[in-house]
Amino acid sequence: MPGTQRELELQFLAEPTDVNFGGKMHGGAVLRWIDQAGYACAVAWSGKYCVTAAVGGIEFVAPILIGDLVQVRCKLVHTGTSSMQITVDVIARDLKTARQRLATHCVMTFVALDAPDGKPSPVPRWTPLTEEDIALGQYALKVMEVGRRIREEAATLRPGH
Repeated sequence: MPGTQRELELQFLAEPTDVNFGGKMHGGAVLRWIDQAGYACAVAWSGKYCVTAAVGGIEFVAPILIGDLVQVRCKLVHTGTSSMQITVDVIARDLKTARQRLATHCVMTFVALDAPDGKPSPVPRWTPLTEEDIALGQYALKVMEVGRRIREEAATLRPGH
């Protein structure tokens, strides 16, 4: 039911095929998991097909090692007309010791699209109820604003601009 599920978690096992030469997870594999979980969260909220519009504030905080259980926790923190901001925390847990650590964090923006022509489509509005929800929504908007300003400045540095 659209507009009712704002949190979602997917779990993955860090496998030997996903690591780099240093024995740590490839950043690209982590980004793939983030995109899959973020997409699932956006679709669960909107009830529509969604596309990733932006990923901001990504931080690789701690390595993910072979055999870690990886939890990708997503939470919708802001809605626009057709867009949704979702915070994502990637938690790595050593199954032998049960110790867990924040491995990666970011904010994602998804846009819901309608089926016939792929145009942006309205999403159910989400209203924050707690101070934490308000703060998370403000944080997500600040991260996305910084990303927008960086993209604008980068565009001025391209040849032919």
